Amino acid sequence: MSLTTSRRALIAAASTAAVVLTSLAATAGAAQAQPASAAHGIGGILAGRSCAPSALAVDFSDALDKLTYHGIEVGGLSSLAYDPRSLAWASTVDNHASDPARIWFFRNPANPVVVRDPLVLKRPDGTPYDGTNSDNEGLAVLPNGDYVVSSETEPSIRIFGRDGVQKSSLPVPARFAVTGTTPAGQATSNATLEGLTITPSGTEIIASMEGALSGDVAANGDATLHRFLVYDADRHGNWTLTKQVAYRAQPGNRIAEATAYGRDSLLVEEASFNAPVGNDVQLYAVTGLSRAKNVSAVTDLATAPAADVVRKSLVADLVKCPTLGAPSRQTQANPLLDNYEGMAVTADVAGFAGVSLISDDNFGATQYTRVLNLVARLP
Repeated sequence: MSLTTSRRALIAAASTAAVVLTSLAATAGAAQAQPASAAHGIGGILAGRSCAPSALAVDFSDALDKLTYHGIEVGGLSSLAYDPRSLAWASTVDNHASDPARIWFFRNPANPVVVRDPLVLKRPDGTPYDGTNSDNEGLAVLPNGDYVVSSETEPSIRIFGRDGVQKSSLPVPARFAVTGTTPAGQATSNATLEGLTITPSGTEIIASMEGALSGDVAANGDATLHRFLVYDADRHGNWTLTKQVAYRAQPGNRIAEATAYGRDSLLVEEASFNAPVGNDVQLYAVTGLSRAKNVSAVTDLATAPAADVVRKSLVADLVKCPTLGAPSRQTQANPLLDNYEGMAVTADVAGFAGVSLISDDNFGATQYTRVLNLVARLP
């Protein structure tokens, strides 16, 4: 299936979801007055596909799982972004021992097919980054085709050319460094700049912290407040850090990814893992990002007023999705779940969007590289 065909399929799915969900909303108030068969018909459709409250599961694919392409193992995929020049979806490898840092490219989220050798990410001197000095968790593609990649190691946000060579980097505040690596560092190792996205206009980059800074943890241990970094481009294409935004995750959750959609909104993936239960994933929408309070000068978010924190609304609880017949190698409340760390809005039809997530198998035998495709009603 071609990329165009894949997009048409997602758009068709979004249109179908719009009809189903709109019909449900229109008839909910009069449900008792409807014939039982009609109410059951609508409920049956949603019961079979619903990832409550506002999403439907379309399909999943494990086609990339444990795949070897031209002698290179595909795995550790931790981001998802569309690359128009490659006519493909792109995903970074977070890290794998001393392997070179890579970006993989594939088409058709419904049945992913790798379309080329991976792009190796290199320092300005041309030597490759690898798993010992980078942990590339976030990816965005600039309008000029350059790749923006966030690494959890320092953390850092680097810009690479189409040849994979680093061209520049974005400033990251000193307190975002991992504790112990610098005097000012307040971040937890392996819980820094996990998410990265660019707005559809191509003029704003948002990076999200997986965990809380130690300076934002409340006296009672509440570590649910996270910071987003917002960068804006000037007319010359130079990027400036313009503000920080406060976001409160559900207790026990990390922020695995954030993806921009519409004119001023974010879809945020929160996730957790508990060995006896498995993975837990929810998607939340944040609207009006431009109106969000700038908390750059707030030393401790735990003491900030509630108005300083953006509001969010639940879009989907993936544990509630149908299993779609998915296999599982771990104990899971829903076998469709895995370590989803990349996410992208793939189509947009009158408020209904195609949403794809990709899981990071950590190059391990008990996890999948899986692509899950949803249709969601986004505010």
